[in-house]
Amino acid sequence: MKSRLLVFASILSFVFLLQPERLFAEPGARDRAGDDEVCLGCHADRSLTISFEGGGSASVYVNEKELKGSIHKILSCTACHTGFSSADHPRRKFKDRREYSLLASEGCRNCHPETQIRTKSIHLSIINGKGAKPVCVDCHGSHTVRKIAGGKSFVSETHYCLNCHSHELTVAFRDGEQMRFKVDAAELAASVHGKLGCSDCHFGFSMEQHLVRNFKTKRDYSIAAIETCRRCHFDKYIKTLDSIHYTVLSQGNLTAPVCTDCHGAHSISGAVQEKVNIARRCQKCHPAIYDIYARSVHGSALFSGQSTEVPVCVDCHNSHNIMDPRTFDYREKVPEICGGCHANREIMAKYGLSTEVVNTYLQDFHGITLKFYKRERKLLEADLRHGVKPIAVCTDCHGIHDIMKTSAPNASLVKANLVKRCQKCHPGATENFPESWMSHYKPTLSNAPLVFLINLLYKIFIPFMIFGLVLQILLHIWRYAVNR
Repeated sequence: MKSRLLVFASILSFVFLLQPERLFAEPGARDRAGDDEVCLGCHADRSLTISFEGGGSASVYVNEKELKGSIHKILSCTACHTGFSSADHPRRKFKDRREYSLLASEGCRNCHPETQIRTKSIHLSIINGKGAKPVCVDCHGSHTVRKIAGGKSFVSETHYCLNCHSHELTVAFRDGEQMRFKVDAAELAASVHGKLGCSDCHFGFSMEQHLVRNFKTKRDYSIAAIETCRRCHFDKYIKTLDSIHYTVLSQGNLTAPVCTDCHGAHSISGAVQEKVNIARRCQKCHPAIYDIYARSVHGSALFSGQSTEVPVCVDCHNSHNIMDPRTFDYREKVPEICGGCHANREIMAKYGLSTEVVNTYLQDFHGITLKFYKRERKLLEADLRHGVKPIAVCTDCHGIHDIMKTSAPNASLVKANLVKRCQKCHPGATENFPESWMSHYKPTLSNAPLVFLINLLYKIFIPFMIFGLVLQILLHIWRYAVNR
């Protein structure tokens, strides 16, 4: 008898070591486990799908490993999928995927009543928002639901946030205006910020908390975003403080552009890749100037695809420390700005243009006078107060945004405009006045031969005169020494 009891106790201990939960599980647990095994017998098949009456289908495959890592791992399949069991599997028909998701989310209300759901601000914004609203499974998933607090089991923070923000979410401001908060995952991944986590920019937000912020207008929200950019791009932020945009903004003009107006938010790309986009972003605030630029020699070459080396807005005005072009400081920099391209031999050689344009300007009357003006800035300001015009720079003759080819069919129009510009400083200038200037090209036998020959004569005659003068002085000294 004792030997039989010893054998029975050994067998019981062995079973307990293998599956103790089977012995001490709550009533009905073994039945639920059996149901789950039956369910996964089919739903572990990756090819299993459900078809909709309106067309299309959805996968009903369940990853057992992910299910066991879910917060709902303690529940059986039938706890959420009510009406189903190992003995009864009703067939249901759905019009489309949306109807299927809505029904699936109804099961969430068994444990999460609406009173509990409304305690979260993010849920309230969805419930009170307009348009198509996501349901529970759209944001939280179905078989892979994770904890909100300390939810490190998510693939990444970005993956967690996109559970909601990949859907059409809107936020209403106090003035009634609404803003979309949908984030395109593909654009975000391709962005220069693609490797950052959401909370790197949206500080104060995390998987544990979702702040509620109250802005009067959409513009107030955009301006507040400057603080986000400043945290990483402080050097650029400092430059913006000297820009005309910040000056206008600080004076109360809230339409002045801020970081996100020019760079975007989640689809930020490197500035080198998007010359055309840069010009079109400036168009938002400067449409009239954009239209003029688009017809110019620079703009037409850019938008027709002939060249991407032509200057766009930021090449002349800078990007962050945008100066007021009406100031003396900016006027003085114009030859230097134009020289950035027109003194570059490699670039100019591609288009058959001379690199002497900058040097010839700096060596003629206008360029030399500008050098003196730079040294005597206070005198220049005093002269301007008394009505004296500032010295001419590149943009005074060639235009600013409407620069045209001087050798194009509209050359007569260019000449007429040039005469008008000359008359601003030279009131008596006639139509032939610009012809008296050699332009930016050095004289040659083919181009202005008379001027070339006179220059050649001077190059021979002046050294000859100097040599003769020195020789005469030496002969006088020699005669004086001999006679003494």
